Amino acid sequence: MGMTVSKSTKEKIFYASLDLFSQKGFSGVSIREITREVGIKESSLYNHFGSKDEILESILSHFRVDFSKTLPPVEMLDEILENRTVEDFLKAGHKNFKKYMEDDMGRKMWRILQVEQFRFPLAREIIVQDLFGKTIEFLEICFTKLIALKKIRPLTPRMLAIEYQYPVFSLLTEYNILKFDGKDTSDVESKLNQHISFFLEIISLEQ
Repeated sequence: MGMTVSKSTKEKIFYASLDLFSQKGFSGVSIREITREVGIKESSLYNHFGSKDEILESILSHFRVDFSKTLPPVEMLDEILENRTVEDFLKAGHKNFKKYMEDDMGRKMWRILQVEQFRFPLAREIIVQDLFGKTIEFLEICFTKLIALKKIRPLTPRMLAIEYQYPVFSLLTEYNILKFDGKDTSDVESKLNQHISFFLEIISLEQ
């Protein structure tokens, strides 16, 4: 028989808060609401977290670690880029990103980040340094390597990274908003695919 591992109280607080913050925003949720959801006394929450801010901080730190796993390690890049077409590489990256967004927890984390970015400094830091900064840095390395492999035109790698990724960020934000409202996302998904095709045309060597 498979054993089910029960969540610790700390984990229950974490997941209940993740759920509530992603629905109502940090300011719209009280400690009482979180403890009612978990089924504990308010005083018990403070055995695990010092404050509501500390809960949010642990959610955001978890997002940070989790998100870093969506990019393949740089030391594996040479092998990946040599053995795949540019199209396969970009599509695989997009699929990876989308899989993260499709995941219930990833989507809630992403929503919290969007809602709290102007109130909570750590949320801003994660958006600027991790989501934008690290993704662009990673892509810049990829495009530099692809140019050296003579798989794409010798354009400025950093600009390629920016031109490719920023529309993706915007489209994913739109995707997430539509998903939140239970609306059809097929148009956004088709825009994403068109974006990849258009970009490939631009960087292709057959000009």
